[in-house]
Amino acid sequence: MLCTRLTNARFLTMDPDHPVAHDLGIWQGRIAGLDEAVTSLPAREVVDLQGATVLPGFIDAHVHLAWTGFKQTTPSIAGRTRVDDVLAVVAEAVARTRAPGDWVSIAGYDQRALGRHLTAADLDRVSDGRKLYLLHDSGHGCVVNTAVLDLLPADIPHENGFLAEQAMGAARALRLPHAQEDLAEAIGRAARTCLAEGVTACAEAGIGGTLFGHSPVELGAYQLARDKDLLPLRVQLMVSADRLRPVTAHETDGIPRALDLGLRTGFGDDRLSVGALKVYTDGGMMARTAALTSPYEGLDHAGQLQDDPDVLTGLIVDGHLAGWQLAVHAIGDRAADIALDAIERAQRLRPRPEARHRIEHAGLIRPDQLPRFARLGVSAVVQPSFLRCFGDDYASIMGKERAPWMYRGRAFLDHGIPLVGSSDRPVADGSPLRAVQFMVERASASGQLIGPDEAVTVDQALHAYTVAGARACHWEDRLGSLTPGKHADLVVLGDDPRNVDSSRIGDIEVVETYVAGLPSRPRT
Repeated sequence: MLCTRLTNARFLTMDPDHPVAHDLGIWQGRIAGLDEAVTSLPAREVVDLQGATVLPGFIDAHVHLAWTGFKQTTPSIAGRTRVDDVLAVVAEAVARTRAPGDWVSIAGYDQRALGRHLTAADLDRVSDGRKLYLLHDSGHGCVVNTAVLDLLPADIPHENGFLAEQAMGAARALRLPHAQEDLAEAIGRAARTCLAEGVTACAEAGIGGTLFGHSPVELGAYQLARDKDLLPLRVQLMVSADRLRPVTAHETDGIPRALDLGLRTGFGDDRLSVGALKVYTDGGMMARTAALTSPYEGLDHAGQLQDDPDVLTGLIVDGHLAGWQLAVHAIGDRAADIALDAIERAQRLRPRPEARHRIEHAGLIRPDQLPRFARLGVSAVVQPSFLRCFGDDYASIMGKERAPWMYRGRAFLDHGIPLVGSSDRPVADGSPLRAVQFMVERASASGQLIGPDEAVTVDQALHAYTVAGARACHWEDRLGSLTPGKHADLVVLGDDPRNVDSSRIGDIEVVETYVAGLPSRPRT
């Protein structure tokens, strides 16, 4: 007997052997069969989906759950365009603290809305003895007041209170780690948001590190969230590469650096597991710190690397030698050169064709870099909503020649490079459907076309958020398609993305999301 049979729907299975179905059977959280294989079987529950369209649950291959959850409850200055209005929000947050010396966090900082960066002097006007920390929306910088600057070593660079990349990490390190209970609650809030948008599995893009880590025992917070039933979707955890430590392993292992006890990609189960090693090579376009081979349009610099190229290369090679899948953050084309060079060197030292190394973001990829991606078997894990949300700004700072190279779609597929969809939530909108719409239209929120030749079909965009996402996370044997034997993770939509005008894809209703055969809103 089936646990559940879903009927009267259009199942777009993403499985070429059975691309469309009308019935789907579920038994013990897995797909038991499709159509005639299950139609006549008894079931404890039969759910009439009333003609809805059903897809495999969306996979967000690059997201920040804890950051998203904290941002949802942090005072925000998003949308403010006047410095005085920003300072009023900060002053209100300061007034709610208990005592001088407290830390005050503010979210939503973006200098582009203000026309300039805030300064420590600006913040000092409203700090009242508190330590102020305004996180840049990109996650690659922050603005602090003088009370924080006074605590930093003298050699930490800043621009009137704005700290970028590793300098930001130094400011973060001044604060106590978040408690595991608080982390678990934040993770749960973000996970529920993902689930409401049809995401049933995601890869958390970097725990425990200097830039984006929240605690040296952050993995434990995810276990706590699971134990407390706060984790309603499947999560794979990328570990920040700065957690690797030199080890004295047996010489035949060939492991120069490792995580404690040799923990690496693959540890865990279907609900919570360890994924790739996250290596940061540069910053971000929003903060103007993505590392380019030529300067930003209208600026006199070309971004920055996170460290000396030889240091970054050594980290990537050592991660590969220790058996990790690599997820290398490289937004600018100069950073991508370093990442590709290092991955090629690593594979030459110890060939691991099954590793499925990834370039996270691949934000600006020159034409000459595409064949190298393909030859090395590297996936491109892109964030289409970056251009939907920020495309006008990004196009202006890249200029006419480079703008079409940003967050590519068609060129990756034409070269046989796996194209994987993700959001980088909370940096940008996390909705997979709105990202799919951009991939098809290549239009920013204002309607500007950005690299229209990089547009892909609806089917190819959906593939990026299902089949390709599963493969990038080594989940292809259990997720990514509605295939018998795989987990019954699926999303019920109010319309078929393939049959509506492309301008409507992002507004299609997510009616229900199932994980392991159970709906996110249990029926009564």
